[in-house]
Amino acid sequence: MPTLDAAFSALSDPTRRAILARLASGEATVMELAEPFAMTQPAISRHLKVLERAGLILRRVEGTKRPCRLATAGIEPIDKWLGMLRDALAKNYDRLDQVLADMKPANQPTKRPRKRKDSR
Repeated sequence: MPTLDAAFSALSDPTRRAILARLASGEATVMELAEPFAMTQPAISRHLKVLERAGLILRRVEGTKRPCRLATAGIEPIDKWLGMLRDALAKNYDRLDQVLADMKPANQPTKRPRKRKDSR
């Protein structure tokens, strides 16, 4: 079973992230995925193998084509892990809001801007 480490390692490459972004809009063949990149089809295939081993994409054989799509089972653990971090950050911000609210004295008068003296 692929791990989060394998997924994040696969995501460390900008080409692989771009491939995943393209697959987010739907299934695509290897040749369709290779189009926007200045690299050979075998190079794209190597990137796809890394993504597949990390559990982030699924490939199937359809005649001579090899359509790829996102693998929900590989994306969900990443989303769950990021959700845990989002929750922790939200709690930190809530605590910071409370600390700032406690620091502000009640009934603190608001400061008025000082009038500037004319420099004539």
